Amino acid sequence: MLNISDLNIYYGGIHALKGVSINVKQGEIVTIIGSNGAGKSTLLNAISGFLKPKTGKIVYKDQVLGQNPHKIVKMGVSHIPEGRLVFVNLSVKDNLMLGAYLRKDKKAIMEDLEKVYTLFPRLKERETQIAGTMSGGEQQMLSMGRGLMAAPELVMFDEPSLGLAPLLVKAIFETIMDIKKMGKTMLLVEQNAYKALSVADRSYVLEQGNIIMEGPAEEIRANKKVQEAYLGSSR
Repeated sequence: MLNISDLNIYYGGIHALKGVSINVKQGEIVTIIGSNGAGKSTLLNAISGFLKPKTGKIVYKDQVLGQNPHKIVKMGVSHIPEGRLVFVNLSVKDNLMLGAYLRKDKKAIMEDLEKVYTLFPRLKERETQIAGTMSGGEQQMLSMGRGLMAAPELVMFDEPSLGLAPLLVKAIFETIMDIKKMGKTMLLVEQNAYKALSVADRSYVLEQGNIIMEGPAEEIRANKKVQEAYLGSSR
């Protein structure tokens, strides 16, 4: 579904991604793990069209990406950003409906709204509440729900567990598995490497802009270097 080859991205004189190549097959959860500043969010922003690569190619379902972000959303790619970025002055329902702003099929939109409410019953309970008054965990649910309202085939998550209490982290990852059962393909960037590897099919390890390791998630989780670098305190 997604094939990235030899991607190089710069911020001024800083070489942020150095020849990165990854692929994501339909129906998979692929996770990118790495420390702060490794280039994980940069990779997602490049796929979404927010950053322009200096060299390299991003191909989604046989189409080369590089269009404006809204066109990439329309193609079936949804980016759920780090930090939630909900519209704090709008209601829960209005936030969700904005996720479907490029869609015309009103019946399908309402069906997807009900699916989101099934995934996140708390959003249904609070659909008239102003988003800015919600807790961090509730805002994360809202951000995920809004991303799903675009009817994506590929969903990209950027640090979905960041800043959440352990019980909420558990709930978020259970929901990610529920989203997989809906037939979605996922690319997951996550600092909680233990949780990410527990739900993923495959993983890439990104360090200082380079892919230094890749393979089945179970193999990556069993690797001693990965355990020492990323799994010590993330359980």
